[in-house]
Amino acid sequence: MRIIRRRGVPCLIPYLALLLIVGLWLVKVFQPSAVATAARRGVAGHVLDDQGEPIVDAQLRLYINREAEPAAETHSQPDGAYLLVLPEEKTVTSVRVEAEHSHFELSVWTPDRDEITNLLEAGTFVTHDIVLERQIVASFWIATVIFIGMLLLIATERLHSTLAVLLAVVLIFGVSLLGGAIMPDLFIFTFEQALEYVDFEVIFLLLGMMIVIGVIEETGIFQWLAYQAYRLSRGRVWLLTVILMTITTIASASLDNVITMLLITPIALEIALVLGINPFSLLVPALLAANVGGTGTLIGTPVNIIIGSYTEFGFNDFLINLMPGVLLGEVGLVFFVLLWYRKDHLSGGQKLSADLIKRLEENGRIRDAAKLRKSGIVFAGLLMLFIFGEPLHLTPDIAALTGAVVMLIWVNPDIEQMMGVVDWTTLMFFIGLFIAVGAIQEVGLLAMLATGISTIVGTNLLAAVLVVVWGSALLSGVVDNIPFAAAMLPVVKLLTHTVPNAENKVLFYALSTGANLGGNSTLIGSSANLVVAGVTERAGYRITFRQFLKVGLPATIVTTAIGCLWLLVHFM
Repeated sequence: MRIIRRRGVPCLIPYLALLLIVGLWLVKVFQPSAVATAARRGVAGHVLDDQGEPIVDAQLRLYINREAEPAAETHSQPDGAYLLVLPEEKTVTSVRVEAEHSHFELSVWTPDRDEITNLLEAGTFVTHDIVLERQIVASFWIATVIFIGMLLLIATERLHSTLAVLLAVVLIFGVSLLGGAIMPDLFIFTFEQALEYVDFEVIFLLLGMMIVIGVIEETGIFQWLAYQAYRLSRGRVWLLTVILMTITTIASASLDNVITMLLITPIALEIALVLGINPFSLLVPALLAANVGGTGTLIGTPVNIIIGSYTEFGFNDFLINLMPGVLLGEVGLVFFVLLWYRKDHLSGGQKLSADLIKRLEENGRIRDAAKLRKSGIVFAGLLMLFIFGEPLHLTPDIAALTGAVVMLIWVNPDIEQMMGVVDWTTLMFFIGLFIAVGAIQEVGLLAMLATGISTIVGTNLLAAVLVVVWGSALLSGVVDNIPFAAAMLPVVKLLTHTVPNAENKVLFYALSTGANLGGNSTLIGSSANLVVAGVTERAGYRITFRQFLKVGLPATIVTTAIGCLWLLVHFM
């Protein structure tokens, strides 16, 4: 062996390092680790609810030899997994495992003779999944009453929607934390558990896009687009409505309905001002089209993203199985909108005057061409991130924040000024709504509704499709369609395995159709609705719950009927 020399001294460092690595490897191989030694005997498995979904943070206790104190304790992980290790120093004659959660009944499991033999003699783990049954206690009724009261306050407009939601959150935490300390049955969840229900991807996506749109709006581009729209339409409001709905449909299918409406809302408002018509006669049709158009692709709505992740559906799966029905639904929606807003469209053309046109022409000039050029470059890059960022694991919320930061640094460094364009009222509404919906999900109300649907349909595929579509459309107008769709996925999975001829996954597409189109029925039905309501209120045009319901509910019936008919023709 040739020894490396340095200044006449043998350099043994490489060889000593090699020997050290080999030695550590031998120690790891031939000396049992502490985990391996201590974990030779025990019980492992998952804690699940009656729908087969994992239960997080369930408390598990392992008792041996009929002792009063547990020999081991643990909590279930986010996937429901648990591990209870038997102590090595004790002789074991009996084993008992208890599992409990604040909203479930206590479950006790005792291994049978063969399992105890393997556990004690063979020194192995017994794998056992524990299913907990829901229990209806005071927290269930309180969370339900608070949620219904919140919806009534929003619907009757007795309080501002954000204030109604925040009041519900305060009551939920007050009852859960203060009342729960006195009476355990009042406990709903902790503050940390409540935050787990907040979809911060939606929050940060909205935050980033509000900043981006705020910077772009300062350039005057939206006023310019409004004036160009008037020149193109020459006062034909019905044609503008169709064009705007078409653009919104394409954008929602390509991007996301929330992002699309953040872009379209300022333009629709300016166009309505140009034509001298009620802004809602343009804005509401565009919003309805956005929710319908996004149903046709994997990335079109948050609901589809959740369903696609759960089922591993690809982009083409949604495109082939839902897009034809979506296009038919859009045609029906266009005819409905033109009929519903026909008076506004006719009156709009009559209100135009030469002085108004001249004034809007002056206002429709680009105010800052340099800022527009920079912000246009950033916005184009942001769109590329939205479209091609998924393979790079760049989620839309991170892409939006990235675009906002670049926009602030390069285009407008006055961050305090630009923070003023953020609609914090809307963001707080979203956060509060997520927590309020999380409360009724935590106590089991959504699971109960989903189980009721499963009981109704039985083994009839036609009934299953109709109930999932129309039930989802109805309930998505009451509960935001994102958490509702997430709660329904286990039920749809169960129906797919139990209902004959449901192997083609038609029920998952039925859930997408009902949840997305049902979001059009009320103002709180989808995230895009809430975003538009927040933006328009800041501009001085408030959309009330009742006002939206009048047009949204019949529009939902029309589009859902067409979408349901397409599913029946395509799959059955």
